[in-house]
Amino acid sequence: MSRRVSRSRAALVLALSAALTAPLTLTTPASADGGYGVTPLKFTVRAGARTCTVDADLYRPSGVDRAHPAPAVLATNGFGGSKDDGSTDAIGKAFAQRGYVALVYSGLGFGESGCLISLDAPGIDGQAASGLVDFLAGGRSADDGTRADYVTLDGTGDPRVGMIGGSYGGAIQLATAAVDHRVDALIPLITWNDLAYSLDPNNAAGATAVPGAFKWQWTNGFYLMGESQPLTQAALDPSRVNSLTCLHFVTRACDTIRTLNSGSYPADRTRQLLSYARSVSPVSYLDRVEAPTLLIQGQADSLFNLNEATATYRTLKARGTETKMIWQSWGHSGGLTDPAAGELNLSQGNLETSYVGRRVLAWFDRYLQGNRHTDTGPDFAYYRDWITDPDHTYATAGHVPALSRRLYLSGDGKLVGDRGEVVRGSRTYTNWPTPTSHSESSLAGALGLPDPAPYDTHGTYLAWTSEPLTHAVDVVGAPQATLKVNSPAAERTQRSSDAADKLVLFAKLYDVAPDGTRTLVHRLVAPVRVPDVTRTFTVTLPGIVHRYEQGHRLRFVIAASDDAYFGNRGVKPVTVAASAGNTGVLRLPVVAG
Repeated sequence: MSRRVSRSRAALVLALSAALTAPLTLTTPASADGGYGVTPLKFTVRAGARTCTVDADLYRPSGVDRAHPAPAVLATNGFGGSKDDGSTDAIGKAFAQRGYVALVYSGLGFGESGCLISLDAPGIDGQAASGLVDFLAGGRSADDGTRADYVTLDGTGDPRVGMIGGSYGGAIQLATAAVDHRVDALIPLITWNDLAYSLDPNNAAGATAVPGAFKWQWTNGFYLMGESQPLTQAALDPSRVNSLTCLHFVTRACDTIRTLNSGSYPADRTRQLLSYARSVSPVSYLDRVEAPTLLIQGQADSLFNLNEATATYRTLKARGTETKMIWQSWGHSGGLTDPAAGELNLSQGNLETSYVGRRVLAWFDRYLQGNRHTDTGPDFAYYRDWITDPDHTYATAGHVPALSRRLYLSGDGKLVGDRGEVVRGSRTYTNWPTPTSHSESSLAGALGLPDPAPYDTHGTYLAWTSEPLTHAVDVVGAPQATLKVNSPAAERTQRSSDAADKLVLFAKLYDVAPDGTRTLVHRLVAPVRVPDVTRTFTVTLPGIVHRYEQGHRLRFVIAASDDAYFGNRGVKPVTVAASAGNTGVLRLPVVAG
């Protein structure tokens, strides 16, 4: 594809591994004592149908013993990391310095832990983590006979234990809590709700049975990292090797990646793809999660966007699980190693002096230390990058803002505030055999590499632009657009047995400055594989937190392609018509202006 950033595979694996595990660094100031000891341990645990060896480090604060027990924190690495990388190791140090017993381990298939990479499946990775909870409860020993009889207990065999970590180390928390209700508190950062949406997103509302547009850059970056384990781990446990065609993942994970890379979605393989991806995702087991959960998601994240945390938040809240959510500034797409001033800077460990850090400490203080009077903060908080005072960058609310403002897509390319202003008209775009729009080079943010500015090629997209704003408008949440398109070429393939023949388009929102400079907020787009091109459909865009300043204009775009995703198969021209009585509608969650 055109204008792609090329990289060697080995460099990609090593650099991406370092970048994506960096967010978990939690180096904190020592407490009054701050001393602790570290004991390397091995555990043989059940993980689904297999027995796996788990490599772990136990951090025991000085003064903690059977007569003076302490609650525990359990954590594991992000994808590609291990207990020994600086980021994961720092979790153990941070919480041991604060008086918590910390058990930090390498996830299955990483570091020196055995077995295949199984994508945080509850019945495999979750069960393995549950075996470590048994150890913290004093109910079993490590392979060398070491026992932990100094963890606070809520009952016989029930330790007071919380979990924290990001990305791959975030989803494991929910998987563990789903199979082991002894876990008392969760703090998942920048993780997923549904891998089918994460890797192959279809943002058409209600189209969960229709595959989306394959997010090939992110997905293949991680797949390559997993399959290239010998580059980072010289001597692999034999239990970590599957076959010559699927080296280090469980077979169904490799089958899913191959289907996605094929660009073809026959009905039987598509059902299997969606079924497997969801079976290892919180979306399929959140009804079993009871532990109080503080969700922290990044606004700069095209891998796991804000909609993923929002879906988890709403599901847990609906079932009565104590849940709160923070939208911080950094995520997989940026800010990992150099957060904005006042943000949680995990490399510096500024937990006490950052808003998010204080929320983390309060969550564990209440649910692990048992201080029931600790205020854990509002249900929802979000970072505002237009506020210059780092002490006031976060706004709070009792819930995620609702869609509150309507704009209409006029036939002359204007975005208008009243249906009566809509001008009758129609416009057409078409796709090319190669991508003609660019939102991001997906791995650039994680690797700290330069990335060309977003662009769309003339004739391959349609745009609707508002008049200059008379006052600032703050958008907080996921915009929605209701559309009706006309595409005879797509209609001819509508009944194809291969879903890849359905029309694909990409919706997005720009901020256009008075000088014409365009900003695609956090480079986020909403891929859509239209379920039925003959019917109206609704697109849910990725959530954003963005101020459109006075004098700026909103621009809504639908494009034929995006080079970070697989797109249309075949050329499919698209026409969008408008009249006052029948036009597209853009709805925005506006909180100010």
